[in-house]
Amino acid sequence: MRKVKVLTVAEAVAQVKDGDTLAVSGFVGSAIPEALMAGLEKRFLETSSPKGITYCYGAAQGTGTPESHAGDHLAHAGLTKRVVAAHYNLSPKLGKLIMNNEIEGYCFPQGVMAHLMRDIAAGRPGVITHVGLGTFADPRLEGGKINAKTKEDLVHVIDIMGQEKLLYKAYPINVAFLRGTWADESGNVANNREAVLPEVTAIAQAAKNSGGKVFVQVEGIVTKGALDPKLVHIPGIYVDGIVVADPKEHEQVLGTPGYNPALCGEIFASVSEADKAAPLDPKKIIGRRAAMELRENTVVNLGIGAPEYVSVVAKEEGMADYMTLTVEAGPVGGIPQGGAAFGTTLNPDAILCQAEQFDFYDGGGIDLAYLGLAQADEKGNINVSKFGPRLAGCGGFIDITQNAKKVFFCGTFTAGGLKVAAGEGKLTITAEGKEKKFIKTVEQVTFSGSYAQKTKQPVMYITERAVFELRADGFYLTEVAPGIDVQKQVLDLMEFKPKVDGPKLMDPRIFTDKPMGLKK
Repeated sequence: MRKVKVLTVAEAVAQVKDGDTLAVSGFVGSAIPEALMAGLEKRFLETSSPKGITYCYGAAQGTGTPESHAGDHLAHAGLTKRVVAAHYNLSPKLGKLIMNNEIEGYCFPQGVMAHLMRDIAAGRPGVITHVGLGTFADPRLEGGKINAKTKEDLVHVIDIMGQEKLLYKAYPINVAFLRGTWADESGNVANNREAVLPEVTAIAQAAKNSGGKVFVQVEGIVTKGALDPKLVHIPGIYVDGIVVADPKEHEQVLGTPGYNPALCGEIFASVSEADKAAPLDPKKIIGRRAAMELRENTVVNLGIGAPEYVSVVAKEEGMADYMTLTVEAGPVGGIPQGGAAFGTTLNPDAILCQAEQFDFYDGGGIDLAYLGLAQADEKGNINVSKFGPRLAGCGGFIDITQNAKKVFFCGTFTAGGLKVAAGEGKLTITAEGKEKKFIKTVEQVTFSGSYAQKTKQPVMYITERAVFELRADGFYLTEVAPGIDVQKQVLDLMEFKPKVDGPKLMDPRIFTDKPMGLKK
């Protein structure tokens, strides 16, 4: 019988050499190999080794807190030379290094990063896809390069049978840090207590087929034959070492002690239906208008912030069963969670591998996508990824918005101190936000309006006071809230002049603090 090596954290991280490319699994605060990440940081701080590694991961990794977690463990300029990732907002120290031009940084769409591991494993030249065309990932804009220090071209425009595509280049993986629940004596790893299934199989295959090494942290080791083979996502033939982690560095969700079996489908948790109605604030107003676009039996993806209120309103209106919510981390159905648990779902119908979820997304499987609105410009472009010195990253935003059958961008009309009052069917602005969100040109193109026009994708921009649409011939103002002065409180606060269709009044029920009766 094959016996796997059982290593300490120190023994495992000692295998990382200068200049290695390290691939790490995990999604926000879930399925993170925290013990290995912290161990590598400890080794570097004590020995100044290894040096100049490339760190790559497929999603956000971390909690965004001052205490270092996940990606921020590697936020040391001597340790890390380059980062290739989808999202940085939850690893602020890492993002700061990049924005200070101390290390190289790339930002690619999350689905591309997940698929890239599969293509590296299969020995392909890279990911060939339409995802990212017209956005900052397109080499005709930025090529995914985040700062001036980043020079190498990792994305190329290619032609396949007369169709324009992007090629995201493959590169070898020298070391993989992964996480599972249980390992058996032969190194087979099951993920049954993990709330998400990042691309652990693909990363392990990519490292192994690159001639690299795979290390997996687990809760414990069981005898050969004790694991259900259907739950084994990392076969022992891929594994070079198993680390039994300290429970404090093996939380189901970072910063959340304990285990919730309802996130993994082990039990079905009861959910109270007697929640108090959410207050009629700007986000709920936006959620109400957005919920009017819901249709029965649709597959939906909701972003963080104002888009989450679509679900809140749907529940209040008795329409929660109109949609099946999906999360880019892989869960289908159930109730998506927030904070460090974002990516997980309470009572999921299914939990797919992240790469499989993006296969469905990229092919147009999402009927309705509701995402955030940070900046919009006259071309219909959206920026949610970079703001001056702050680097957020795109995450799955590009994959989702570019491929959904219909996309709705949801956010307040201005930012920074906006206060409103709503009642009796109209809206009053009591304090205007300090920052304009509808500007002449967005700082970075995370969503391409011209690409949407080319593909004839319906696009709507929903705020608390006005609704806009992107049409074949331009950006239109189509609706305005009752009580709002179109000129002074909409047009004068935009850096560009939209085309105007009407505008008609938004439904007064949106601004009345009682159920809207949407289901009828």
